[in-house]
Amino acid sequence: MTSITPASLLQMRTAILQQNSALQKAAQDAAQPIAGVAGTAGAGDASFTGAMKNALQSVNSLQSNAETQTKAYETGQTTDIAAVMLSREQASVGFQATLQVRNKLLSAYKDIMSMPV
Repeated sequence: MTSITPASLLQMRTAILQQNSALQKAAQDAAQPIAGVAGTAGAGDASFTGAMKNALQSVNSLQSNAETQTKAYETGQTTDIAAVMLSREQASVGFQATLQVRNKLLSAYKDIMSMPV
């Protein structure tokens, strides 16, 4: 069993901070296309419709990709279970996010319709 020294603690802290900064950079890189779509939402009805259409197409492609990879794993064409599970989880998260947006839109619609004129 190794003993924990201040030097080893600092080394572990540095490694954790490096991993954290790499994850933050990856998250920012992944969020850049979303920021471009969100910036056009104030332009009018057509841009909101386009943003929703793009988001739904993205979720659809994630689900199609997950289904394709799952079938490939089931038929033995691939053995990378980690990639299959990752694509399935991405599709699930995308679907859940879409579902939450739909629920918020319906709630807002109901609130607006119940307002007295």
